[in-house]
Amino acid sequence: MSMEAAGTAESTVASAAAVDPVDRIRANTYSLLGNLLAAAPDQPTLDLLKSIDAGAEAGDTLLGAAWQMLQIAATRGSVTEIDDEYHELFIGIGRGELLPYGSWYVTGFLMEQPLATLRGDLARMGFQRQQGVCEPEDHAAALCEVMGLIVAGDAAVPLAQQAAFFAAHMAPWMGRLFRDLQQARSARFYRALGQLGEQFIDVEIQAFRMAAPGTMEAVRPVKMVDRENRSAETRFE
Repeated sequence: MSMEAAGTAESTVASAAAVDPVDRIRANTYSLLGNLLAAAPDQPTLDLLKSIDAGAEAGDTLLGAAWQMLQIAATRGSVTEIDDEYHELFIGIGRGELLPYGSWYVTGFLMEQPLATLRGDLARMGFQRQQGVCEPEDHAAALCEVMGLIVAGDAAVPLAQQAAFFAAHMAPWMGRLFRDLQQARSARFYRALGQLGEQFIDVEIQAFRMAAPGTMEAVRPVKMVDRENRSAETRFE
């Protein structure tokens, strides 16, 4: 876990009792995406993924099919193999195949103005980076973690505020990250996660457009830029 929010045990218990089942599923999906983007899965996580029951009608939706593909991928990979895959994708020697940061996707540089804007919004919402965490807050894992918390966690907020945060900091680029993950040379297990992530983000966009009219209208997906040959330069600190 990389982000934390101020709260009390009383508010946590109260909010847990009032969580809508759909929001609980949304929050759990964000949490799963965040955990798997932050680190390779351990054996208990793989066992959990193997037990996924997407339902008899899963094949009728792209999201349901993506859950099935993730289940299959979990049965085919070992902890060691997937750990090696994660290292190639996100760590590498010098840098990984992908850089899962909002600033990188939006501007082509690390730690740029989008990160500063995000930090301001997180502070206003009561979030802070946990002590000892080195990754900047615009890492895809941290953003998924925050969404899980504001959907159905200790820091749950109304749908309009969820939509505003999602539109400002995730919608323009995270779908593209998940598409890149599906096309990455090193991806096997993580290709299935990319499929799930892309479909889930698309469902969230459509749901926010219906539930919070106007919030998503200003979202412009990032354009393709030549990040493959661009150095991971830092311009904002």
